[in-house]
Amino acid sequence: MWRLVSAILALLGASLAPATAQQPQRSECLAMANAAPRVLPVAFRQAANAAEVEITYAGHSTYFIDTPGGLRIATDYSGAYQVGRLPDVVTMNRAHSTHYSLYPDKRIPHVLHGWGEDGKPAVISERIGDTFIRNVTTDIRRYFGDDSGTDMIRDGNSIFIFEVAGLCIGHLGHLHHKLDDSHFAQIGRLDIVMVPIDGTYTMSLDGISEITKRLRASVVLPMHRFATPLDDFMRRIGRDFEIDRRLERSLRISRDSLPGTPTVIILDGV
Repeated sequence: MWRLVSAILALLGASLAPATAQQPQRSECLAMANAAPRVLPVAFRQAANAAEVEITYAGHSTYFIDTPGGLRIATDYSGAYQVGRLPDVVTMNRAHSTHYSLYPDKRIPHVLHGWGEDGKPAVISERIGDTFIRNVTTDIRRYFGDDSGTDMIRDGNSIFIFEVAGLCIGHLGHLHHKLDDSHFAQIGRLDIVMVPIDGTYTMSLDGISEITKRLRASVVLPMHRFATPLDDFMRRIGRDFEIDRRLERSLRISRDSLPGTPTVIILDGV
């Protein structure tokens, strides 16, 4: 009898394992955004007990994200801003050469472009290590004239979203225009968001402040900080967010340690 039960259990295990491995990728951040308040998907409840994520500001629009599983991600990566070891994954946007490289180090195994080819939008939705990475495309301005008759390149920029350790982390990239309801719906829930605050090369401070308020992330990490005094951004957003200036260029954070009040965290760097 016990042999029969063991055999049945073994068969069940063998039949269930492949099905689990072949499940389609899905965004838990979107699931959370579309669920009733306070509903947390099973996968995120499990991930919430994981180790912290470390986020380091390298400079300009490049943040390094080190995950509990040992994956290292670099955003808007050009190679000019390097902290520690080479990343395993790099995301890029093409507005300026400071946000991408067509010749990244060949030792970087995953290079994700925020733009598509032949006029098609980039479509990124994949799990790498312990992180699910996806994108939401936006348009970018043309800096040199052509015969298209338009001032914008459709789908030329990507907002990248990294889902890891129960956290939804977004990077707005080189954002040039306001987001509409469809963009916010595609983005879903964000716990941490990296926003450009230059006020000129991307978009106005009033515009990016409104987007930041609507996203309502627990943590806001400013980037593209060279052109605007930080105080200008803080004055626009300070009524709704706490301000936390730090002398370190890195922070360690988990889902459980997210601040109770939305907070702008200014890490050391340029």
